[in-house]
Amino acid sequence: MSRGLAARSALPGLAVAGAAAALAFALHLVFPVVPQLTAAVGLGMVAGQIPAVQRILDGVLKPGIGVAARRLLRIGIVLLGLKLSLVDIAGLGWETIVVIVLVVTLTFVATLWLGRLLRLPGTQPILVAAGFSICGASAVGAMSAVTRSKDEDTATPIALVTLCGTLAIFVLPVLRIPLGLSAEDFGLWVGLSVHDVGQVVATAQIAGPAALAAAVVVKLTRVLTLAPMVAVVGLVERRRDARLAALGAGHPDSVERPTTKRPPIVPLFIVGFIVAMLARTFVVPLLDSGASGAVLEIADVAQTILFSMALFALGSNIRFRALARTGWRALIVGLASWALIAVLSLGAVYLLA
Repeated sequence: MSRGLAARSALPGLAVAGAAAALAFALHLVFPVVPQLTAAVGLGMVAGQIPAVQRILDGVLKPGIGVAARRLLRIGIVLLGLKLSLVDIAGLGWETIVVIVLVVTLTFVATLWLGRLLRLPGTQPILVAAGFSICGASAVGAMSAVTRSKDEDTATPIALVTLCGTLAIFVLPVLRIPLGLSAEDFGLWVGLSVHDVGQVVATAQIAGPAALAAAVVVKLTRVLTLAPMVAVVGLVERRRDARLAALGAGHPDSVERPTTKRPPIVPLFIVGFIVAMLARTFVVPLLDSGASGAVLEIADVAQTILFSMALFALGSNIRFRALARTGWRALIVGLASWALIAVLSLGAVYLLA
């Protein structure tokens, strides 16, 4: 298929994803407590359950939905780097940075172990682990690229981080007063434990601007762990492929995991994410305030649109009927991981305080 023909075939799906992003924005305006990205995933999940819409999604819309779920998500991850400044991260102090790394690592390892213990299919264990420990749907998308995951393996982790992140918006603020958390401590807890950036903002803003500021900086520092985590998994995948290649074509895993093309240790979009972060730290401050503000505002809007389109596409791949057959195990893993990161983060908040 030529590039021109492929581009034209993707237009209907991209147009629908764009319309869904606009509708998600409208829903966020009407119900501010619902983050736009959560609304986008929800719209996709609803659309994916309607039989007549399913046929269209799997037909004429499929090429564009695939582009949105993969390429647009990766471009959005690159732009996410413009939210990160090494100066802000350094301002947290080494103790907080160490705590963030420990919470992410412990949650990732424990969730991966539990997912494998309950025998989640395909690459779901590592995708659920990445989504809950790092940054929700963005981490799932990044990790699915390096593990070459199937769409059905990606759909369940997206549904789980959306469900638990949405629950956090309502559950964590209720617990703030009984736990005796100040506004800043609550922001730290939210930043350490909630998944997507939009969900962090929706949860922390309830406690005021001090909580929101603390939550966003801590959350974006968690996002920074995405690059080394993906690099480590990429290295493991390459070594596994090399081992399977040495075993020969008769090995039972060789059919499932072709060794003709090894996954990159660090995908190109993760490199772009790091470059964007460095630009935010060293280049943007050199611009005058008007120009730097405009650059960051445009990047923020573009990132939100791209993520909304991508998450609608990912949500539309979820089929509740298929999920119900094996989804209870994934639900147990997701809820356990959510509880674990909340408890670990709360302990870290008390320790730092």
